[in-house]
Amino acid sequence: MAVDPDLEGGLGWVCQQHGAVPGLHGFADPTVHSLLHHIAASVVPTWMPWPLPRAWSLGGVGRVVDHATVATVLALSGPDPLGDPGDLLLVAEEPGVGLGAWYAGLDSPDPGPVVAGRAADARIVVAGHPTPLWFVDAADGRQVCVGEASGRWLWLVSWPPLAGAAVLLDAPTLVDLRDLAGELDVVPLTGLSARLGNPG
Repeated sequence: MAVDPDLEGGLGWVCQQHGAVPGLHGFADPTVHSLLHHIAASVVPTWMPWPLPRAWSLGGVGRVVDHATVATVLALSGPDPLGDPGDLLLVAEEPGVGLGAWYAGLDSPDPGPVVAGRAADARIVVAGHPTPLWFVDAADGRQVCVGEASGRWLWLVSWPPLAGAAVLLDAPTLVDLRDLAGELDVVPLTGLSARLGNPG
């Protein structure tokens, strides 16, 4: 995945593994203004647990643009159940984009065969609809769940693995950030998450 620090930057990034790919845009310290700009520019949902679990905060958003937005990512940070620092990224993307797979440390852009024919491992509510999730084997040090919401892949990638469980146990409902436009001033914000540009 190619990261473009310019919010309105052009296209034409080149990945050594996949060739020409759309760029990832929009990283900035989260503010109400930057979040409003993000949701106004995107036609893809930006999923967020709401209300957020205690002591968790929003650490930035980004979007993949290929003439129009084809993927979004939202970063959260807070304590895992043991009190250690945790990070969670939520990705919504059109098939074939590969943003969620990049954060998960996977080679294939889509999880397709990983979830085909398997019973779901968990369920959450996304935009009012029960949504199955599957655990995906991922790079060391992270937990990855994937599902489908609003016709797009939904990825949840957490470091350490317990961090994602902490959020989903306390806030098992995801809403589109666009639906919180009138409440953004009460969303806890923190500095920009380093995971957005470098999932490690």
